[in-house]
Amino acid sequence: MGPNRRKKSSEKLRRGRRPSEGLAFIARDLTGAVVGTVRLWDVRLGEDGPAALLLGPLAVEPGMKSGGIGSALMRHAIAEAARLGHGAIVLVGDAPYYGRFGFSADRTGSLAMPGPYERHRLLALELKNGALDGAKGTIKAAGRKIKAPALGFVA
Repeated sequence: MGPNRRKKSSEKLRRGRRPSEGLAFIARDLTGAVVGTVRLWDVRLGEDGPAALLLGPLAVEPGMKSGGIGSALMRHAIAEAARLGHGAIVLVGDAPYYGRFGFSADRTGSLAMPGPYERHRLLALELKNGALDGAKGTIKAAGRKIKAPALGFVA
């Protein structure tokens, strides 16, 4: 994730929003400590385009990397998104890693992120055949907004 994450296009889509219902996961070790997390967010692919999910961040405790936690979180997140009836998932990430889960840039050429990003890193996975047909334009935030807490004043 890192200190520059707030400048990333994906963060702009997540800011002020809640993850998609039922699609925020954590992995814990045997002591109960959190060792990994992944979240998916509701987005719209273009102004009037189809609904989809934005995946990220996928994060694993540095000392636990290469232990299969990230892969297990990815497989679980994809399976749950499909079970809940979502049509597609998009993300900005490394094709060699995410390609093993079926993600590719083959269907993202007409899509754009709302800020700086590297085009070859915009990847997608169809969960339903045809879910990305005709998808074009800038990806927009959708879904539930975070409500500001009610403030009380004492005189």
